[in-house]
Amino acid sequence: MNAQPRTTRSNALVVGSGPTGLLLAGDLAAAGIEVTVLERRAHKISNLSRAFGVHARTLEQLDARGLADALTATGGTITGLQLFGRLSLDLATIPSRYNYLLITPQYEVEKVLEARARELGVEFVYEAEVTGLTQDADGVDVEINGDETRRAAYVVGTDGHHSAVRAALGLPFPGVSVIKSLFLADVRLDEKPEDVLTVNGADDAFAMIASFGDGWYRVMGWNRRHEVPDDAPIDLDEIKEVTRRALGTDYGMRDARWISRFHSDERQAPAYRDGRVFLAGDAAHIHSPAGGQGMNTGLQDAANLGWKLAGVLNGWAPESLLDTYQAERHPVGKAVLRSSGAIVRMARAQSRMLRTVRTVAATVVSHSRPAQHRALGQITGLGYHYPAPHGAHKLAGHRAPDLVLADGRRLYEALREGKFVLVSADGAGAAEGREDRVVRIGRRDENPQALLVRPDGYIAWASDAPATADLERAVMEWAGERRR
Repeated sequence: MNAQPRTTRSNALVVGSGPTGLLLAGDLAAAGIEVTVLERRAHKISNLSRAFGVHARTLEQLDARGLADALTATGGTITGLQLFGRLSLDLATIPSRYNYLLITPQYEVEKVLEARARELGVEFVYEAEVTGLTQDADGVDVEINGDETRRAAYVVGTDGHHSAVRAALGLPFPGVSVIKSLFLADVRLDEKPEDVLTVNGADDAFAMIASFGDGWYRVMGWNRRHEVPDDAPIDLDEIKEVTRRALGTDYGMRDARWISRFHSDERQAPAYRDGRVFLAGDAAHIHSPAGGQGMNTGLQDAANLGWKLAGVLNGWAPESLLDTYQAERHPVGKAVLRSSGAIVRMARAQSRMLRTVRTVAATVVSHSRPAQHRALGQITGLGYHYPAPHGAHKLAGHRAPDLVLADGRRLYEALREGKFVLVSADGAGAAEGREDRVVRIGRRDENPQALLVRPDGYIAWASDAPATADLERAVMEWAGERRR
């Protein structure tokens, strides 16, 4: 007689323990939600991950969780980006306390996020491969390894490019391969590059070297003359040769601990939600590595979805709030596909006409403050905003600046409570009865403007007066009814 599959329950299941899944699981647990992370691999944070850059908006989100200082201590920073040899982007000008690009490997991000999740009580189940998924009006059944079923109210697939959750839903993942053959390697160098990040292209070769700060360097590049399948053999000599062509030297490259060849796709799921199942991070969208936006975009997905799921599961938010995840994050994923793809296509331009267009565009962006502002906003994530209702204040849907509050805290320190922050000298009545969801603090400056800031650091509502008649309505719309 065959044994029946075991069934266990959880309020939320997160499939995949990369950065996106870890941030989301930690946010749910911080809100009091019982959450389990399923990971098909054995437990080991790999030191061979591809991502290595953390942008300003991501650092702000980590600051709102008290994690930014621990992460910035693990890497180096750069304040300028050079593209195509002519385009110069000055990160020091961006309106954030994190006016730089943090160069640190993905595994450092995962260490910080996993430690937080464990401290908050997240359950981790390893060697748990998702082999099936069904859902009904009350929950989702996830089959693991063919012999166990986990049931949850909601499931989020953060399980990467080859997402088992996305496949179980039958969702397409349309797109194209933008670079057919890239290589990655982690190496030692006899000669230390002058900068934390070194990038250049010459003729048909491109190479980039980033310092991890611990004696190891990440090398990435491509050779247009040698575009081969992912499983084609590769050795350090090939990487050194391409690096010399692109950078003029290989810096005495040696002792590779990891070498890989892969291709870069641009793909996006048409829907990030199917009933009680969501997709986030690489399971929902993948981009070229240009601009280093992949991991950062996934972390922003998690920050957007976490407080919404928590609100629904804790009973104060309507289930319809979950629809805003698709409405807000899908356009951002699409925009990142366009911007990162444009950088790659311009870098690989071969025809004289395209090279001329690239030169003109680089010159315009370098010398036009509005154009540079837009480019920096896209790359750093600071420039993205969410749709706002017709007639809403111009700030609604935009990222909230890190204001200094009347109690001496910065806004992003106040957001560490995981609540809405009502920034207003008046309006105490609107927060009354919602203390589990809303904290009210005045501003230190004399600006009378009132803001209702969402837990993810975006402005839900704003007024140019300290309090208005529609404040109570706005707080009720976003943060729910008062407790009885």
